[in-house]
Amino acid sequence: MGNTPHVPEKKGPIAWMAGHSVAANLVMAVCLLGGLISVRGIKQEVFPDITLDIVSVTVPYPGASPEEVESGILLSIEEAIRSLDGIDEVTSVANEGSGTVSAELLIGEDADTIAQDIQSEIDRIRTFPEDAEEPVVRVASRRRGVLSIALYGDVPDTVLHQLGEQARDRLLQNPNVTQVDLSGVPPLEISIEVPQENLRRYGITLGQVAQTLRNASLDVPGGGLKTANGEILLRVKERRDYGRQFGRIPIITAADGSQVLLRQIAVIDDGFADADRYTRFNGQPAVLMNVFRVGDQTPIEVSDGVKEAIGDIRADLPPGIGIALLNDRSDIYRQRVQLLLRNAAIGLTLVLVVLGLFLEARLAFWVMLGIPISFLGSFLLLPMTGVTINMVSLFAYIIALGIVVDDAIVVGENVYHYHQDGLPFLEAAIRGAREVAMPVTFSILTNIVTFLPLYVVPGTMGKIFMMIPVVVCTVFIISLFESLLVLPAHLGHQRDRRRRGISAWLHAKQQAFSHGFRWWVGNRYGPFLSFVLHHRYVTVALAASILAVSLGYALSGRMGFQLFPVVESDYSQATLVMPYGTPVSKTEAVMLQLTQGAQKVLEDSGHPELVKSIVGDIGIRGSHSGRAKVELAAPDIRETIMSTEEFTKRWRAAVGDVAGIEHLRFASDAGGPGSHGRPFTVQLSHRDIDVLAEASSELAEVVSSYPLVKDVDDGFQLGKQQLDFALRPEGKSLGLTARDIAGQVRHAFYGAEVLRQQRGRNEIKIMVRLPEDERSTEYTVQQLLVRTPAGTDVPLREIADIRRGRAYTTIDRRNGRRVVQVSADVSPRSKTNEVIGDLQTAALPELLAKHPGLTFSFEGHQADMRESVGSLKVTFVMAMLAIYALLAIPFRSYIQPLIVMVSIPFGIVGAIIGHLIMGYNLSIMSMFGIVALSGVVVNDSLVMIDFANRLRNEGETSAFRCVHRAAIQRFRPILLTTLTTFGGLAPMIFETSRQARFLIPMALSLGYGILFATAITLVLVPSLYMVIDDVVHLFCPRPLEARVPQQRPN
Repeated sequence: MGNTPHVPEKKGPIAWMAGHSVAANLVMAVCLLGGLISVRGIKQEVFPDITLDIVSVTVPYPGASPEEVESGILLSIEEAIRSLDGIDEVTSVANEGSGTVSAELLIGEDADTIAQDIQSEIDRIRTFPEDAEEPVVRVASRRRGVLSIALYGDVPDTVLHQLGEQARDRLLQNPNVTQVDLSGVPPLEISIEVPQENLRRYGITLGQVAQTLRNASLDVPGGGLKTANGEILLRVKERRDYGRQFGRIPIITAADGSQVLLRQIAVIDDGFADADRYTRFNGQPAVLMNVFRVGDQTPIEVSDGVKEAIGDIRADLPPGIGIALLNDRSDIYRQRVQLLLRNAAIGLTLVLVVLGLFLEARLAFWVMLGIPISFLGSFLLLPMTGVTINMVSLFAYIIALGIVVDDAIVVGENVYHYHQDGLPFLEAAIRGAREVAMPVTFSILTNIVTFLPLYVVPGTMGKIFMMIPVVVCTVFIISLFESLLVLPAHLGHQRDRRRRGISAWLHAKQQAFSHGFRWWVGNRYGPFLSFVLHHRYVTVALAASILAVSLGYALSGRMGFQLFPVVESDYSQATLVMPYGTPVSKTEAVMLQLTQGAQKVLEDSGHPELVKSIVGDIGIRGSHSGRAKVELAAPDIRETIMSTEEFTKRWRAAVGDVAGIEHLRFASDAGGPGSHGRPFTVQLSHRDIDVLAEASSELAEVVSSYPLVKDVDDGFQLGKQQLDFALRPEGKSLGLTARDIAGQVRHAFYGAEVLRQQRGRNEIKIMVRLPEDERSTEYTVQQLLVRTPAGTDVPLREIADIRRGRAYTTIDRRNGRRVVQVSADVSPRSKTNEVIGDLQTAALPELLAKHPGLTFSFEGHQADMRESVGSLKVTFVMAMLAIYALLAIPFRSYIQPLIVMVSIPFGIVGAIIGHLIMGYNLSIMSMFGIVALSGVVVNDSLVMIDFANRLRNEGETSAFRCVHRAAIQRFRPILLTTLTTFGGLAPMIFETSRQARFLIPMALSLGYGILFATAITLVLVPSLYMVIDDVVHLFCPRPLEARVPQQRPN
């Protein structure tokens, strides 16, 4: 059996674990090996896969104008669901041909339950228009896209569609590819066009033709026939799948048995529906295949599977057809993971260097070992929390990297101190760990308390960043047990061994540094602290002045505040809006101008590797809209050529002024996770849409006058021209009704739907309508023949008044009122609040006075900021109260917690100074860092005050000697925890990659806040301790009593 050191006869978990190294080693092995096994089963993704607290109801209403959708669809749904519990806000949008109502739920509500309640209410509605389709109720979710594939070539759409279907089938044969959607092609449709002349000749209507076809194309089960030989299924199987089959259906059968077939009176086109959606890849027609991941698939697995299949698909493509990968998010995942792991490795190295300088090598090793134990141990718990491995959770580990060793440093340094005083290793380990168990435990609890506010940030942003407190708190909990139960066992079973060679040389250098440091503390810091304590009131006043100036500067607005730092994207894009109703050919011509401009920038750069692809997408919201998207090379390549922002500027210049457009916006930043809308968005609300149109135009004009503002959008756009019909008395005398007019006009121009059915994996519609040349001019509308109940045909213009108007493009509603949003970009984005403040003092009050009943609110980034900051204010106050309670209980004092907490505002000052030094504006990520910082900065003060109280309990009556000795004694662990925390965060703070910019402000707040607060802790906290002692002496003629009793054995 091995030699086991003598275990002191003391009870408690610390002493027991310290004396039983096998148990401690087993705990360590479980954390290390179990974590390595568990991490392989944790899902990997770029950003957290979250659910949205939104239930939407979508109702297609083909051919209807936005006003018809609003009156016929939206109002009914809003009225039906507004009384349901659990709904926070209802927003609606009416587009041409469809309407959507979205219900945003209150925090904590079950989306599936609310969706069922909404479905029940929708089922009771009986007032939907006859031609409206079935409502679709669903819980909003984010599909987890991995990449897109472009299949392109100068060939007909039917060929591209067929090749795309074949490529999708082959992709799905790969075991790593589960879900692929085809886009960029119109939906399939069998179009049956019957001229009016034929309708009149045979005395039929389009509706009758549709009904005849519907009756002739059936596939209906008829039950079963039970015979002696078994059951025989009965079925009417007359279903037609292709246009040629429909062409053989008889439309008219005469008394003599002669028939008129459909193909004899109609032109049948088995192809695609008329659509305004087209995709171009590098200037050629294309279809896109979007690949998604499901379940526990990782982006890398799916991407590798696609790349494996693409090689075989490319080899079998016909000449002139190409295939290319787009928007590969697995590359983003790889880049982000490599970035964070590189920063973690550098940070870990810095932590080790610091520990090696200040602590003896073996002690530094065991303290450092707490990092992998805590990290891998947390992987055992993460699967129970639902946290995945993504950019946010990896960043959380970087945050914890330096902080997690704080408790181990305090324990290890105290053990080291007692061993230097002559105690054996085991006795030093037990005594040293016990002595600091209370402050270490409560320091971990304060850390956890101040990270918890990030867990309850509302909205989408909160769901993303809640992973930070989950990860960090899990690591802290494992670290606490490791530092108090495992670390003492490792330190207690060391042996004083004779060092030789390089080990002896390194030990000598470390000891020389250690002795020099102790000399500096005793002979430089000690006298300085004595001077400070003798001038404590001047010190406190000076510190208060620094605090007032710093916070005053930050609150004055000079620093600027924004939701997220501007993060450079891997994409540059231009969004185009033409006048509503613009033919797709004109939109395509402008889109060609945009893509050629991007191509010119690429050619002028002289670096063909700068751009991966240029994709033009036409018809995103109709024939009048489009988007050109340029995928640029990886960041490391761009940095040597030009940034995304610079590319976008040159692209904008290359395109120049474009005539005849409504709006053209170029963008190159990523906005930040969980953010919505644009930096500047004002939402106007009024019951009269005409008032809204006028007010939004006036506000947009004012906003455009600011030099910092660009790409202003007034939220309104002239809609398509509209012809309104009203039945005359002459029509009524012929027995016609408004329904007759509406039905026949709809059948002629939109079409009469025969049926919808599956053909393969695609849904196909069969439509009957007039030929295109009979529905292409206003004259053909006036000449449309309307069938009367008597069977005669009358031109529409003779029985109805036709008035010209203009429909709205979209109608937005919020909580029962019509709204419109005026939005813009502000450069620099940190100046957005200045623009808003100026508008609130002048333009907006004038606008409200001019238009009674008009209201406004700031949305977009401002709404996200308002929601997040408002939540942080409340939770920060609660966290401060919790910290106070956690300090007051062990101190048994109402005053001493305030001494410890004085470091919190100075930590905030350090965070502000850090942002100024590094050239960053304050952002919501900065606020997250400041909230988390508040618990970390009190740890050093807690340890110092606890040590001073112990000296008072041991009989020391002089407050000066107690606090002076405490500061000297705890100087090394305080400095060590500060340097390791800053060292762990330093690589992220000084990271130059643009991809990490949105994470850096949080690291800045923590890193610089810790540095500045440490300086305050070592000077101001002892001074305040003395000031409090002076106050007590003033009112009570006895020394300040210790607030902490003697520690009981553990």
